[in-house]
Amino acid sequence: MNRWRLLTERFLISLIGGIPRPLGAHLRRGFYPLIFAQMGRSVHIQAGCEFIGSQSIEIGDEVRLLRDVRINLKANRSRLRLGNEVCLDRGVDINVAGDDCLIDIGDHSYLGPYVCMAGPGSIIIGKNCMIASQTGIYANNHRSYGLSREGITIEDNCWLGSGVKVLDGVTIGRNSVVGAGSVVTKDIPPYSVAVGVPAKVIKQTTGVV
Repeated sequence: MNRWRLLTERFLISLIGGIPRPLGAHLRRGFYPLIFAQMGRSVHIQAGCEFIGSQSIEIGDEVRLLRDVRINLKANRSRLRLGNEVCLDRGVDINVAGDDCLIDIGDHSYLGPYVCMAGPGSIIIGKNCMIASQTGIYANNHRSYGLSREGITIEDNCWLGSGVKVLDGVTIGRNSVVGAGSVVTKDIPPYSVAVGVPAKVIKQTTGVV
């Protein structure tokens, strides 16, 4: 991040980041395009949201970031893309700790209150996904050879219940449901219902969840 972008980011977030709505929302909609790589139309950012590395954040149309969302993208060449009509609910925390990481959240997806996502591996969430409160998605793991960063993919139309943990190297297939409190350590096939610690498939479905 060059010094000018850093100073602009810190100044604007400090100046208007904490102003409550409706005035604060209008100010942020007007001035935050100066700090983001891209900011679409009708974006709503509530008070208390924090951004580090905002020049690497691309925001689509009609995105909603609710109070106290925190996004840390200070790692080199890392990016965050939020598709159209994405909602990050209160207290969502996205922290990228490694270089060359991509966090991509597809159109119409929802992350519930206090969802936590962390790199350094990339995390791809498809379209129309529902991630319930206090879920943890961790694209890193300590193994015998060191820290892994294989990445995580959650395909379209998936539902994850409250408190689910998704570990590095996992793909959750499209149209799948993962029950509350489950820990996903291995791939989940498409059209599956999985529960438990570790999560196991208990049912296959034939249509959209």
